[in-house]
Amino acid sequence: MIYFDNSATSFPKPKSVIDAVNKSLVSYSANSGRGGYELSKNTAAEVFAARQTAADFFNADGAENVVFTHNCTASLNYIIKGLAEENDHFIVSCLEHNAVIRPLERLKREGKISYSIAEVGESDEKTVESFKSKIRKNTKAIITTHASNVTGEVLPVKMLAELAHSYGLLFAVDAAQTSGVLKLDVKEQGIDFLAVAAHKGLYAPMGIGLMIINSNYPLKTTVEGGTGSVSESPVQPDFLPDRFESGTLSVPLISGAKAGVEFVNRLCVDNIRAHEHELISYLYGELREMKNLLLYTDPESKSKSFVPILPLNVRGLHSEETAELLAADGICVRAGFHCAFSAHKFCKTDSVGAVRISPSVFTRKKDVNLLLNSLFKIAKSQ
Repeated sequence: MIYFDNSATSFPKPKSVIDAVNKSLVSYSANSGRGGYELSKNTAAEVFAARQTAADFFNADGAENVVFTHNCTASLNYIIKGLAEENDHFIVSCLEHNAVIRPLERLKREGKISYSIAEVGESDEKTVESFKSKIRKNTKAIITTHASNVTGEVLPVKMLAELAHSYGLLFAVDAAQTSGVLKLDVKEQGIDFLAVAAHKGLYAPMGIGLMIINSNYPLKTTVEGGTGSVSESPVQPDFLPDRFESGTLSVPLISGAKAGVEFVNRLCVDNIRAHEHELISYLYGELREMKNLLLYTDPESKSKSFVPILPLNVRGLHSEETAELLAADGICVRAGFHCAFSAHKFCKTDSVGAVRISPSVFTRKKDVNLLLNSLFKIAKSQ
């Protein structure tokens, strides 16, 4: 099996991550912060160490600014629904995932909020200008993907943060495709709320996400319950991270996330991106002249920046047909609309979707060559 679906979830997982999960099941299987015995104390120490590791990685103020969630979608729901108040207005990009669009659309249909979609321009400056043109008197926040899960295009988050803050707005970022691939510093980049999918570029198990809070804005809670703290009060705690962590934490997954961040730190984000970018550039160069192949982004562009994702199609085939043919050759890719239909409308692939190729640190050039051989065979048959 040759795996090119790392934008959905990374595979394989590093041995260190697997070992961390297995160790956690044996050594940290008590309820964190809810017992005075040694096993519970050791579990609490492991959870704190994971928070601190993530806080250091994203340059959060402290471990308490790291909230563990089920996934990036949960983090985005906490952020959006925690911010939204009656008559608020939000601005998003035309490349958003449904993890952003659907919560906003539900609130809109309930008559609570409104939102506008800013076009991504030919340059960072034009993108920022598009966002600026959507600002209203009642705008609460700009919420944007850091990089499209369809095209890989990277948005100018630092410039957008500066725009938001210059108008007194909050700024939230969906980093599902960039955590572990691009450097993320919530302070330096001015990000108030960061949503992270740890199971992708951070090589953690599925089922664990992060919400990094770099703002004093009092997000409303969407889930309340037992936190192991101030149990005598019927009111949810107002301090981090307890405010957003009700119920039993998934400590094995948290241990896996900690090991994933440590794995990325050891290899260095810049080295990982360079490796993956080299593979995507090689793939693009070989495919560019292939008959019946349609390409939608240029990873070598001088005017735009991309994470290592390449969307493509074989002329005359629906993307899912191409994916099935690749699967028959043992090659795993993602096809269809990637839960981001607005991005496909932007790319004009809304009728057939796209085949998405996304390598990882474990992908080798020989894997790319096998993909090329399979694509050549499919394209030649059309």
